[in-house]
Amino acid sequence: MQMKPKAYPTRQSRADHVGRVLEALYPRTPIPLAHKDPFTLLVAVVLSAQCTDRKVNEVTPELFALADTPQKMAALAVADIQRIIRPCGLSPQKAKAISGLSRIIIEKHGGAVPRTFGELEELPGVGHKTASVVMSQAFKFPAFPVDTHIHRLAKRWRLSRGRNVVETERDLKALFPESVWNKLHLRMIYFGREHCTARGCNGHTCMLCSCFNPERGSC
Repeated sequence: MQMKPKAYPTRQSRADHVGRVLEALYPRTPIPLAHKDPFTLLVAVVLSAQCTDRKVNEVTPELFALADTPQKMAALAVADIQRIIRPCGLSPQKAKAISGLSRIIIEKHGGAVPRTFGELEELPGVGHKTASVVMSQAFKFPAFPVDTHIHRLAKRWRLSRGRNVVETERDLKALFPESVWNKLHLRMIYFGREHCTARGCNGHTCMLCSCFNPERGSC
């Protein structure tokens, strides 16, 4: 029996197809976290660790009504920050991080959120993924933030064999032009939420996974 030829036999051909499909589905890429400037975005991203964007957006209006600048945030007691952000989970650590990063922004950066990866990653509670989100969404610097779900999608779509998010980020950056990184990472987030959820797709059933399933061979 003759095998059906694969429609997307190479990693690059799969990446090109992903890019086309996601651009058609999500021509616009609004930022999911409500914010008004780089500082409020930074705080929202810190809060989003192990928490949904929806829950963060429910919590931040109260927090930002009290403190929407580093100066105001640093003036709040950590206990007051923690009380407000408790629904986001990990509130003791996040409250300390938000208070600490606010003080450092004032003391080391003149009250402005720093614009480099290195300086951002020196802030409490800010890792490479958080820094990438701020650099891409606040400052429009080309970046490809990879969280655990984007890591999962890249594996399902056979775009990366990365053992961790760092390796997956490297692979995705090599496959897609820098000009689309900022929008593409958001498109992958939207698609993952709507069509290829952690438990809702077994790696074979959504419109993209089914294209790249070796047993099927084509869309």
